[in-house]
This record gives sequence, C-alpha cells and structure tokens, in this order.
Amino acid sequence: MQPMPERAAQFRQRFAALEAEIGKVIVGQPEIVRGVLTCLFVGGHVLLEGVPGLGKTLLVRTLANALDLHFSRIQFTPDLMPSDIIGTNIISESPDGRRDFRFQSGPLFAQIVLADEINRATPKTQSALLEAMQEHIVTVGGKSHKLEEPFFVLATQNPIEQEGTYPLPEAQLDRFFFKLLVPFNSRPELNLILDRTTRNDFPTAGKVMDSVEIVQWMALVREVLVAGAVQDYAIRLLLASHPQSEFATEDTNRFLRAGASPRGAQALILAAKVRALLEGRYNVSFEDIRKSYLPAMRHRVLLNFEAQAENVSPDTVLSAILNVVADKSDG
Repeated sequence: MQPMPERAAQFRQRFAALEAEIGKVIVGQPEIVRGVLTCLFVGGHVLLEGVPGLGKTLLVRTLANALDLHFSRIQFTPDLMPSDIIGTNIISESPDGRRDFRFQSGPLFAQIVLADEINRATPKTQSALLEAMQEHIVTVGGKSHKLEEPFFVLATQNPIEQEGTYPLPEAQLDRFFFKLLVPFNSRPELNLILDRTTRNDFPTAGKVMDSVEIVQWMALVREVLVAGAVQDYAIRLLLASHPQSEFATEDTNRFLRAGASPRGAQALILAAKVRALLEGRYNVSFEDIRKSYLPAMRHRVLLNFEAQAENVSPDTVLSAILNVVADKSDG
C-alpha cells in the first residue's frame, strides 16, 4: 500500500478533476459542488434546498455523468406509491406453465438516485427511502435486497412553494449527511449561464471516476486522524444544540425545541476529515469542524414556536453556538 501522503495527494488531484469536470456544466456554486462531493466520499446523502431554476437537478445529472455509476431519477408527486420507488413482487409464468412471484426492482435500485422535489410525496412514500438510506437494503415481501455500492441519494426541495407539500419527518432528515442551501447566482454567473444555454454549444461532463475508485477514496477518508481535543470539540458543539444541556447557549435555550442526534457528530467528523485531506493535512483541525458545522447540523435541530414567530433560522442559532463554544474545553 502506498504511504498516506502519496494517497492523499492523489485524492486531492482526483477530487479537483471531478470538480473541474462538473464546472464545465455548472456555473458557480463551488461550495455546493464541494459539499455534494464531500458527501459522496463519506457515503452520505444530500438534501439540496433552493428555489426552482438554480440548477439543483442539473448538478445531480452532471455528477452522474462524471461518475461511471448507475443513475436514476424519481420525480416525487402526491400520487407516488412506495412500490413505485422500491419495486414490487409480480407474478411471472415460466415456459412450463408454472407461476411464481418475481421481484421487479424500482428506480431506487441505482447508485446515484435523484429524489426530485422529495417533499411533494406523502409521508408513506417518503418513508420508503428510510431503510435504503440507512442500511442500503430494501425489504419487500419479507425478503431483503441489497443495493449496489456506492449508494448515494440526492434530494431536492423548494423552500418557498409549500402548498401541497409534506415536510420531511425528523427521522428522515437525520439520514441526510448534509443539507445544502443553494444560493442565487451572481450577475457574472448569470451572464455565463445565458452564454452557455442560449447558443448551440451545450457543454457536457465526461466520465472521471468509477465505483471502485470511489470506494477506495471512501476508505482513505476514514484513515484521517482526529485528536481527542478536536473530537471533544465536535461533541461539545453537538451538545450545545440541546436546550438546557451543560453547553447550551442562550439562543439554544430560547429558540430550539430539540438538538441534533449522534449522527450529527458523525457527520461533523467525517466531513472534517475530507476537508483536512483537501487542505493537505492528515489530521482534523478545529477549523475543519467549524466549516462543517452548519451543513451537517442545520437540518437536525428543531426550532420552537418563538423561533418560528420571530423568523429565526437554524443557521442563526448554530452560528451563535460557534461563536460561544470555545475550541478548548475547560474540563
């Protein structure tokens, strides 16, 4: 096996190549692209939130083009049923006339799954994703079917148009590694978008990486070291999101109803490991944890009535936690 410095350098090179290939199609949004790729290399799922027309679906399609993986798109609608996603058992007849049940897989049996406008489906249909996202297994008729690795769900939702939607339950939100807020494009970016989309030149992304290489980098990420003090900092940041806890801030007690689960701490550490590698380090720093905090935690905390009444966002409360909780522990 190659030494860690050599493998880390190769990872940075391949990561940059993937970013560059996606950049041929996607204009701007470097933080969003990096966040999506971070989730890819830790085996996590992504929730992309933004108004229509910002390129969320295009980003996922472009990523699928750049990766030699099986891609599937599911358009979530109120009449979508769980069997439309995971598949169902159907009766098949053999040449000799015998009939038996045969499992016909649904679009969830892919490696990159785009769950478009996920909050438009009913809770029953949304719940069909839970087992797949956590266990990478689908159970139908008492029989389990393993999904092909790597398995990566990217879901989109519109934060403005909420009529006829079903907010994702906390248990499902918690299974998303990151929640990324897609910002509106700047003036120069809009000019470039128009240049690319209103002419006969349609850029496309070529294949950069396959599943074998992705799994290799996923294993490398987990080899990055985390010092005890840095890991304790991640734990204290997590506990600070829980009202009335030892590390809770004034804003936590005032605006939050419930804090993040242990999955939040796992996401913090893994995302920080990716960032450390991209920064040329083999150990996680306090800054790596801080930079990963908002996308890893904003969907895992529950606002109370006062926060909703005063239009306080999770990012506001979490940013206050970052400002209050110190790097070094007193105890």
